Amino acid sequence: MSDPHPARASDREDKRTFLQKVAGFIHPAKPESTDDLIDILAKAEEDDLIAADSRVMLEGVLRMADMTATDAMVPVSRMDFLDIDAPFETLMHSVIQTAHSRFPVYSGERENIVGILLAKDLLKLQRAPELSLRTLLRPPIFVPESKGLNDLLRDFRANRSHMALVVDEFGNLAGCITIEDVLEEIVGEIEDEFDTPEEEGSIFGLADGSYRVSGDTPVERVAESFSAALAPSDPDEEPFDTIGGLIAHEMGHVPQRGESHVLGGLRFLVMHTRGGAVRWFKVSPAEPASADPDAA
Repeated sequence: MSDPHPARASDREDKRTFLQKVAGFIHPAKPESTDDLIDILAKAEEDDLIAADSRVMLEGVLRMADMTATDAMVPVSRMDFLDIDAPFETLMHSVIQTAHSRFPVYSGERENIVGILLAKDLLKLQRAPELSLRTLLRPPIFVPESKGLNDLLRDFRANRSHMALVVDEFGNLAGCITIEDVLEEIVGEIEDEFDTPEEEGSIFGLADGSYRVSGDTPVERVAESFSAALAPSDPDEEPFDTIGGLIAHEMGHVPQRGESHVLGGLRFLVMHTRGGAVRWFKVSPAEPASADPDAA
């Protein structure tokens, strides 16, 4: 019997992706590579066929197709863990200091991950101390370094999970990756509750008497707030606009989480980084040099 809908056969033979079809509509010439598609999208933006934000996201989708978990993960050296045998006060302190919503939990050695703890679940332990921390843990998800971001995003959605642990070819922990890390490859940086707009304030007091300061806070504002002289150690250097830029310059490298630097009588401890820049410092008065081996 002949097909009553012959057009459908040709539809089935069209193996082009959605983006390739869009590109074909915008530019009749057949693109030969991802770079060609990106050039076509740039031309479409110039011709006001698509908005700039749309072009950025479409480019992100194209580039993500060739990326793996290694490209977007947080390396193990910069991960924050929780010890399952730690007392409640220690766990709560770590959660508050790092400001993450999920934590890998280990037993004995950090390589021995026994589960993932949601920060909000600690409230259950606070209200019912008789509960075992193990009962609050979610099963960890492990993925290889070679896992494609497209496949990983599909798995996140299917499993309703938000974090995966990345292992190398020998089964050793290499890092962790969250659904936010993957989505940021498409839409750019996602602001969260710790990404407070500058007009709302970027210097906050903490319970222990120290302060949380965003890396993009103007140097002048930090200096005024703490009555400190904050300037490059070399007087011939040009002044810096942000405290993150100044501290990175003084340290001589891109600061990593957990590192600290003393400047102007203040100790700047790196709490949170993203995209090669410091998002948050913990700032407190510097201890005397004799008692502070990390002082610069």
